[in-house]
Amino acid sequence: MGAAVRGPSLPIAAEPTTPEEAEPRRRDRWYTTGEMARLSDNTLRTVRFYEEAGILRPVGRTEGGHRLFERSELDRLMLVSDMREAGLSLEEIRTLLETKQQASSGPEAARAAIDSLRKYMEDLKRKVDVLTRLHLDLSQTVETATRCLDCTHQESFPNHCRDCETIAGQKPYPRALRVLWSLSTPSADKPKGMVEAAPAAAEKNGTAKTPAPIAKKRA
Repeated sequence: MGAAVRGPSLPIAAEPTTPEEAEPRRRDRWYTTGEMARLSDNTLRTVRFYEEAGILRPVGRTEGGHRLFERSELDRLMLVSDMREAGLSLEEIRTLLETKQQASSGPEAARAAIDSLRKYMEDLKRKVDVLTRLHLDLSQTVETATRCLDCTHQESFPNHCRDCETIAGQKPYPRALRVLWSLSTPSADKPKGMVEAAPAAAEKNGTAKTPAPIAKKRA
């Protein structure tokens, strides 16, 4: 690029920890790679990766060779980080960021952006529903499992926890607890002719024996 850009350094003891704190003091300067990483809760490696991928665009360098970024690039980095955390791919993000540049008019750019954002919003809504449901399930499981910390019914562990008095009052059990603690009630009758399944580990190492079919009950 052109001539190196130089800006005053912040006192180390008073460095800002959020973009809002930094803003009043940065009207005449830019952000270094380290400041970009810290203020966006990213690593230096991540910031450099986005720069190499063309997502971030440094405005220049200091005389010492440090890259400098404008405030708009920090906003860009924080948005990209959130979108990546939400599950969008790098190419999806790149396409969204280039929406305006790829359009020939304002209405065309707006329509393309709206269509893309609505699609991502629908995807996010589905994920939020799943996460909300899972969070409730796990929180209920933690609450119930906490009772097991003081369990004295050693005779019930590990195969008869479903009958243990310690958690009996918590029925119906949350799904995660049923799975982790094997609390589901086993089926009463097995289908005729069903063959018992071998443990997955035995099937993987080839030591599983083919079991004989379950004998039919006599009338």
